[in-house]
Amino acid sequence: MKGDYQDLVDEISALLGAPATLENRDFRLIAFGAHDSDDDLEMDPVRTRSILTRQSTAAVRSWFEGFGIARATGPVRIPAAPDAGVLRGRICLPVRYRGIVQGYVWLLDQEPGPGPQALAAAMEVAERVGVLLAEEAKAGADLSREFLAVLTAGRGWQQDMAVAALRVALGPGGDGLHAAVCVAPWPGEAPAAVPGAAAVCVVPPAAAGDGPGARGAGALAVLLRLRSADALAPALTAVARLLPRTPGPSPEPRPSRGAGPGAGGGTGAGGGTGTGAGGGAGGSAGPGAGTGSRPGAGRGTAGSGGPGAAAGSRPAAGSDGPRTAAPPPAMTAGVGEPVRSLAELPGAWGQARAAARAAAAQPRFGPVAQWSAIGPYRLLAALAPAPVDDPAVRALLGPAHRELTRTAEVFLDCAGQAGRAAAALGIHRQTLYYRIARVEQLTGLDLDEGEDRLLLHMALKASRLHG
Repeated sequence: MKGDYQDLVDEISALLGAPATLENRDFRLIAFGAHDSDDDLEMDPVRTRSILTRQSTAAVRSWFEGFGIARATGPVRIPAAPDAGVLRGRICLPVRYRGIVQGYVWLLDQEPGPGPQALAAAMEVAERVGVLLAEEAKAGADLSREFLAVLTAGRGWQQDMAVAALRVALGPGGDGLHAAVCVAPWPGEAPAAVPGAAAVCVVPPAAAGDGPGARGAGALAVLLRLRSADALAPALTAVARLLPRTPGPSPEPRPSRGAGPGAGGGTGAGGGTGTGAGGGAGGSAGPGAGTGSRPGAGRGTAGSGGPGAAAGSRPAAGSDGPRTAAPPPAMTAGVGEPVRSLAELPGAWGQARAAARAAAAQPRFGPVAQWSAIGPYRLLAALAPAPVDDPAVRALLGPAHRELTRTAEVFLDCAGQAGRAAAALGIHRQTLYYRIARVEQLTGLDLDEGEDRLLLHMALKASRLHG
């Protein structure tokens, strides 16, 4: 298949008298023509990076898509933007199949440029490329039934049969290294193709678990084919592109403003690791404050707040942040540990589901979380498959005590160190003692006792997985 693409790209290059490159619709390089010119302008930084890294940055993608290439049915001319590293204009030939864009053929524009007949002939070749890309995508989609069966068959002979069927369908690639990915919630059908994926399927809500994918929508399962354990990072870029883009602090450039995509690095779409709710040293803990135990004088006091409570208090660094009215669940992704046996896929899928749930509960894990990086949520996802309903914490977790809940969580995140917790919350230490006493009243727990602290901390974190 790779050789077929290269032959077609070389044919287009010959027709138009310029080296062409072929990228799929996610801007991942598939094939490129020979560049043998002595002219320094024959290449520019954007094309060079695309060839060397075999993919384009999110800024490059946004820049070119701004010219309507995803909707175009014929050649699109795109002007140069020298200040941004685009030293030469481009001609984009959309590669479509039955009206659906499959990828793009790119050529560096030149004067006088190819004429209408040459461009029409090149578009006919692009249509043949579209057929190949569509067939390749369909081949991956055809494995969805076998892949879904492995993830949902349960244990025993049924799972053994499902694994055997998937191994036969994958052919020689079934013996390689694979990683399972969960994207949830996923409300629609599976995408036509995911770069690097051996199979994709949509797991229905009833089988997607009780994480974000169970709220009226299923979860997208992706089986990534890896060349080695070190090849997971590029695959995660493809996964990130499945997630909706969120506006960042710096808007991406727009073609109409004359700005380009930039020649330097950049991150893939949806890239970035995200950060937890920030929290510097917020309020004063008071003179003579230590970091150990709290006085008992404040216990037994009525009320849920206390004097000196800061209206604008903020969470501790690394804590999970304030609890506010829940917005619609954001789409997140989780990746399980790579496996070499297809029989291990159900376990890897469970890890991927847990990582997606952790990413939804704790933003600092980023929109794409790896199971190996979610810490205690690995255990919590396994130990708390259903919402927490422990009688000791039931009242505290009610909507009437959100501030107390947050205070308790920050206090426990700070390992019970009153000075750190008060500073992170932006409140006086006596206010912290007052609130902790109220928490103990509501729960009947003694937070000077290690096991009581453990119970409360687990319940608070587990509640986020089902929040």
